[in-house]
Amino acid sequence: MYRGREGQWAFFLHRLSGIALMLWLLLHTLNISSAMWGPEVSNRLMAFFHIPIFQVGLLLVTAAALYHAFNGLRIILMDFTGWGVKYQKELWYGVLFLCIAAAIPGLIITVPRIIAAATKHGG
Repeated sequence: MYRGREGQWAFFLHRLSGIALMLWLLLHTLNISSAMWGPEVSNRLMAFFHIPIFQVGLLLVTAAALYHAFNGLRIILMDFTGWGVKYQKELWYGVLFLCIAAAIPGLIITVPRIIAAATKHGG
């Protein structure tokens, strides 16, 4: 079932997306807790997180969240149905399709903003 095929990629990407979400949650918690040191520290940190590289990172973590959620549903179908394992490859391609379809509206809105911010900040 694995051996470098869809099942192994699904497993690897599920773990990788989970780690990405954990790291994002840590950064998010630190960002929110920076308010303890006053608005100047919090505002400075917020401005830092709005530079283009962090905005690209936010797109990637959004993709990780979409993949992790949809692949989690695929895992549930594999665990709790009699047919899930038989169609695990097709389900994984469905997960990829749903991730791309769900990400497109956000990309259309966000990528031009990132490009505009990058040109404003000089790269």
